[in-house]
Amino acid sequence: MEDHTKTMARGWESKAVEAQIEGTERETGDRTIDPYSPAQVERRQKREGLLLSRARAIQELETARNPRYRKLLEETLSHIEHELDQLEDPQGPHGRTTNAGT
Repeated sequence: MEDHTKTMARGWESKAVEAQIEGTERETGDRTIDPYSPAQVERRQKREGLLLSRARAIQELETARNPRYRKLLEETLSHIEHELDQLEDPQGPHGRTTNAGT
C-alpha cells in the first residue's frame, strides 16, 4: 500500500514539472515570434494612434460649423500630419534627427 502512494505522488509531481516546462517553452516561444524591436513597436503604436486622431479630426471637421472650432481642428490636423511625416522620415530636412517631441 505504501508503494502505491509514492508512485501516485511521483506521477502527480512529474505532471506538474511537465506543465511548468511547457509553460516556460510557450513563454519563450512567444517572445521569439515578434521580430520587431521595442523601438519599432513603440513607433508603430504611435503611428496607429496618430492615424486614429487624424481620422477623428477629419470627421469632426466635416460636421463643425463654428469657424473658431474649424480653425482649431485644421491646426490639429496639420500638427498630426506633421507628426506622421516625422515618423516616416525621422532624419528631418537637413539629414539630422530632430527632437520634435522634446
